[in-house]
This record gives sequence, structure tokens and C-alpha cells, in this order.
Amino acid sequence: MRLSGSITALATPFTVAGEIDLDAWRRLLQAQLDGGTQAIVVAGSTGEAAALYDVEYDALLRSAVELVAGRIPVLAGTGHSSTARTIEQTRRAAISGADAALVVTPPYVRPTQAGLEAHYRAIADDGALPVVMYNVPGRTGCDLLPETVTDLVAHERIVGIKEARNEAERMSAWLALRSEGFAVLSGDDPTACRAMLAGADGVISVASNVLPRSFRRLCDLARAGDHAAQDWDARMRAVYDFLGVEPNPIPVKALMQRLGLGHGLRLPLQTLSPAHAGAAEHTIATILDLENACRDSLAA
Repeated sequence: MRLSGSITALATPFTVAGEIDLDAWRRLLQAQLDGGTQAIVVAGSTGEAAALYDVEYDALLRSAVELVAGRIPVLAGTGHSSTARTIEQTRRAAISGADAALVVTPPYVRPTQAGLEAHYRAIADDGALPVVMYNVPGRTGCDLLPETVTDLVAHERIVGIKEARNEAERMSAWLALRSEGFAVLSGDDPTACRAMLAGADGVISVASNVLPRSFRRLCDLARAGDHAAQDWDARMRAVYDFLGVEPNPIPVKALMQRLGLGHGLRLPLQTLSPAHAGAAEHTIATILDLENACRDSLAA
């Protein structure tokens, strides 16, 4: 499996009562398909995976697999603080029909580099699903270094890396390891255009929850080496800025609620602070303009 292009780390819609909103979930999935999204992640950090019960995790994943019906890959977030628990969750995702596992570095426990290598090797050797490694040290407390996984990138069950650090030097180090069997994906929306112009295969995005068409356009331009991507990226900068006003997924869930896709988050996360309500309304207007511009371009 070769992952590339615009990949959405899906947020999980809830009802006012705090239950999974499967109707909104299906509408979100359909909007992604209609917008040209090229793969999706179910129950990653943006999807509030840590707040989901196993039965909810299964329902979300099975619903996504059923609706997508093989048209694009479905990745499942399966990373936990222990290797054994991660392997168990990856097997669970495989049973539900996922195409690959997005496995974050183990949060909180702060393993050594040798521990990280052993962790990913054990998951890959188990063989339940192809593995995309995910590095986001600002959330996990550990940093997966490219030199740590030099021997792992040739593993037939390790198919890529999502790198959320935004330094150009870090992306360059990963790109040196890129191959036909190992995709390099940005995990940082504000620098994804730069990464793709440098040779990255795509982006696993938060913003594409609300900008699916716009991110598909960005990825198509940047992956083709067209520097018009930079102009399009600049038009989305205000959305990136808003998504950073509070911890993810608080801002994107506020936008989704305004677009009719669910209500609120689960504790300890709370809804967007009232101080940012005006910015949210302004951002919605920007989103509608961008998505309509993509529709008009396709119609022409």
C-alpha cells in the first residue's frame, strides 16, 4: 500500500448528550469522499481516541470501512503507551476492516530510542496491519529520530511515517529514507506545502476535516512541484492560525459544530473559549470561500 496526497485525521462528532453522532460521522465521511480526500484516519488523536470506549471505536471504524467501501484507504489509530496494548488494538482494527494502523510513539512513558525501535519492530512483526509510524513529541514526550528507524524502513509491514515536527531539517532527514515502500507524510498543516514541495508524499491533516477540497488542491499542486501551491497555501493560513488558538481538536470541533457536524468534546477537553467565538465565525466564512472556489474551479 502506498499512501499519498490529502489524508484527513478525522474528528469524532458527538451529540449534545455526548454520545457518538453516527449520522454526523457518515456525513463527514461522505464530505471527505466528495472533496477528494485520498485516505482517512479513524480514532487518532484528533478523533479523541483516548476518550472512546472499545465499542465506540469499533462502531466508528466499521462504519467508515462500510461507507468508504474500498475507494480510499482507512487507517486506524492504534497507538498506546504499551507495546502489548498497541498490538492488541492493531489486531482489533484489522478485524474491523482497517487497511493500516497509524501508531503514535508511546505517550507518557518516554522510551529510549532503542525502546522505540523495539516497539515498532514488535508491532510490525506481529503483522496484523501495515504500520505508519507517528511522531508528535509535543504530545507524547518522546521524539522518534530518523536515524533510529534506518533499519526499520525496509520492513515490509512498516509503510510510512507521519512527522508532526515542523523543522525543514527534520523533514529532510525523513526524505532521505523515503522509498517506494516507505512514504513520508507531513503531520503539520502549516508546513505541509513546504514538505510536499521538498518531496514528501502527502499530509495527514486536521484542517482537511473542514477543507477537504482545498487540501486536495494543495496536495495536487505541491506534489506536482507547482509553486502555485504556495499561493493557495497562503489563502488557508488564517484557518491554520485559528486551529492553533487552543489545543487540537478543540478549534476544529468548533468549526465542525458551526457546519452542522456534531457538538462538543469529551472531558477533560472543553469547547472553544467564548473569547474565540468571533474568530471562529470569521474562519467559517474563509472556509466557505475556499471550498466554493474549489467547486467553481471544477465546474469550469
